[in-house]
Amino acid sequence: MSNLALKLEQKSTKSTDTKVFKIWISALTVAFLAGGYFIVERMITGLSATNLSSITPWGAWIAFYIFFVGLSAGSFLLSTLIYVFGMEEYERIGKAALFTAIVCMIVALTFVLMDLGRPERLMNAIIYWNVTSPLGWEVHFYLVYIALLMVELYIAMREDLVRAANTNTLKGFVARLLTSKNSTINTLTKKRDHMWMKILGTIGIPIAILGVHGGTGTIFAMVKARPAWNTAIFPIIFVVSAMVSGTALLLAMYVIKRKVQKKPIDQKMIISLSKLMAGFLIIDLGLQFYEYLTGWYGLEIEHLDTLATMMASDLSWSFWGVQMFLGAVVPLTIVFWKKTNQNINALLVAAILIVVGIIAVRFNIVVPSLVVPVFHELPWGDYFPTVKEWMVSVGVVAMGLLIYSIGEVLLPIEETAEEVSHNGK
Repeated sequence: MSNLALKLEQKSTKSTDTKVFKIWISALTVAFLAGGYFIVERMITGLSATNLSSITPWGAWIAFYIFFVGLSAGSFLLSTLIYVFGMEEYERIGKAALFTAIVCMIVALTFVLMDLGRPERLMNAIIYWNVTSPLGWEVHFYLVYIALLMVELYIAMREDLVRAANTNTLKGFVARLLTSKNSTINTLTKKRDHMWMKILGTIGIPIAILGVHGGTGTIFAMVKARPAWNTAIFPIIFVVSAMVSGTALLLAMYVIKRKVQKKPIDQKMIISLSKLMAGFLIIDLGLQFYEYLTGWYGLEIEHLDTLATMMASDLSWSFWGVQMFLGAVVPLTIVFWKKTNQNINALLVAAILIVVGIIAVRFNIVVPSLVVPVFHELPWGDYFPTVKEWMVSVGVVAMGLLIYSIGEVLLPIEETAEEVSHNGK
């Protein structure tokens, strides 16, 4: 009787999961199609669909671009804690971290495509490589980074793909396409896979730090005409905030997914991740403090105007309300307050708020600096995203969520309890 009850419960849970998944995919498809209409319109009419101008040439799409590049770099660097430094307590999210890094890069580069005045010239940056251009180097770093992520994810999934290839399921069909008939699992192949994971992760660390998100920060830091960007510490802030947002995103995704699937949550791992997330956030806040302090004491009028625009203008709600209060004060209180630091739901809220706060950070990097004119004789900028810009953003983000959601169905992304217990041993 007990076995029968267990089977019925498992069948009921599976049916519920399927229904929730269908609703989720349907909602994302609707969002993608709605945003897709405005994406097509933007491609036809150009940037006239936006509030961008010669004064503020970058806006929401560039803010989202650097946000998703940061999520990608942060997710990858978190995976290196597992595969390079052997922190097995985070192994449950190892493959998810790598897959998230890939999807976030796809979304980030799509936002760049939306922002280009002539998107058909995208390949020019690859074909005509100007080796003295930080942007030229950045494009090639992105290509190498994405290739490395795909290879590392494949190796991380290889054992599961070999097992799945023997099943008559959709996942099994995909697994047979990605593996050869002679693929096997034994002690030798396990050691080989772990060796390559460590090698690729080690190679990827400097690429992610110096080339990908540090490189994205460098693009901004090299702009001499914008004093708020033109600092040596700017690329470092980009990397640290990437670790903050990447850790928060993976924590939130893991908890939400397990709750929807009604599966047990690894509380010990969540508490450890939340402390790691809070630690990165504190370092990030410290770096931002010194960035603002040096700008204030530098007394350069354009830099002071940028700080005033960020902190004491109509845009200041984004800095004080979202970036500092919701994105820093509330999450840190949750993580360090005894009444909430063991509560999974509270830590989930903290992670989500940090992700939202980092979005505000990205907007506060891009918009205030461009609103301030380079010369006082020029007019000030006035930018806020149009409805069309928001809808394009919704469509691009929905695309990324669809890729991830379908990828989880087709690929063995989720770690099983057996894998967590025996990987690397």
